[in-house]
Amino acid sequence: MVFNEVVSLAKEFMRDARMSGWLIYDYKGMNPIFKEVIGSVDNLTRPSWLWIPADGDPSLLTSFVDSGRFPDLMVTHHNFVSRQDMIEQLSGLISDASEIAMEYSPQGELPKVSTVDGGTIEFVRSLGVDIVSSADLIQYATHRWDKAELQSHQHAANVLTTVVKQAFSRIQANLHIGITEYEVADFIRERLKNENMYVADGPVVAVNAHSADPHFEPTRKHTDLFKEGDWVLIDLWARESSDRGMFADITWTAYVGSKVPLEHLEVFNVVIDARDRALDFINESCSSQRDVAGWEVDSIARKYIDERGYGAYFGHRLGHSLGREVHSNAVNLDSWETNDTRRLLSGIAVTIEPGIYLPGKFGVRSEINVFMTENGPLLTTEKQTEPFIIPI
Repeated sequence: MVFNEVVSLAKEFMRDARMSGWLIYDYKGMNPIFKEVIGSVDNLTRPSWLWIPADGDPSLLTSFVDSGRFPDLMVTHHNFVSRQDMIEQLSGLISDASEIAMEYSPQGELPKVSTVDGGTIEFVRSLGVDIVSSADLIQYATHRWDKAELQSHQHAANVLTTVVKQAFSRIQANLHIGITEYEVADFIRERLKNENMYVADGPVVAVNAHSADPHFEPTRKHTDLFKEGDWVLIDLWARESSDRGMFADITWTAYVGSKVPLEHLEVFNVVIDARDRALDFINESCSSQRDVAGWEVDSIARKYIDERGYGAYFGHRLGHSLGREVHSNAVNLDSWETNDTRRLLSGIAVTIEPGIYLPGKFGVRSEINVFMTENGPLLTTEKQTEPFIIPI
């Protein structure tokens, strides 16, 4: 999304919310939203301020030392030469403002939003303005996908689904000679690389008790062999290697053998039922034209899992935002780690991934991706409905 589009959307949101403007502060990359809005700028060494008023043109305030770093940004650019000069110029920029948005979350409840340090918040407040969270503004102006970005995500989702099934086949084909979690993870990384996909880390390839660790990642020294009777969990994520590429993120589970043990099957069914209830809730809410907050969706799945006696073993949020980062800056499905009151706006994407983890035994997670259209949720990944069988 280009700068002018972000500014236009931000103004639209702020007028409806009766905000005076959006003040985006960054110091040496501490606030990723600054880069999200303004684009990648290398080697900024001093504080930078971008002021987007609800009415009027945006302004950029930076040190004269960094003044040459923004040659392509068509915006009024002010330079300061000292802290006192910065204070005076910033005060002048926001002099007509009363309520401004910044990357701040009361009590730090939404860590992905709360990226401006407390001292800077105190300083801006001392200039005579009220500060509110930019949480909903961020997702409205910077995290809603266009058609090309949705298509990039769908391509990534299709690649991931193909690769996870290939990984299960790889396990089956090499059982007789021995294959480890690490070797399967390496296979996945190589396959994604061959598909021109970008992967920053991962994947999770976990067998038996390792699958009870939600973020287990095998290493050369910490890895188990696959064998008959094993329970397998694979979580993988990637995006196209382009600036417009949007992440997909899926988790599948499998059993090495012909008949899944009853306990594993019971937990698997609770997980996928919780997943589907969450998706049904979003669908029903959208059908009745009711806004949906992230915490509400989490609570639907969490209540179901708790009622079936596994609540103590579901220790993470239901899902997270997807974007250019796998854990992006829009709404999360969360009433557990935080209380995410942000709405599921059209144009954003989230994961739905309930999990039950029995320590020392096994874990089950089923992860799907959902894109919010104007008419409701669009499922963009294949839904696993039964454990994948890896035959002997």
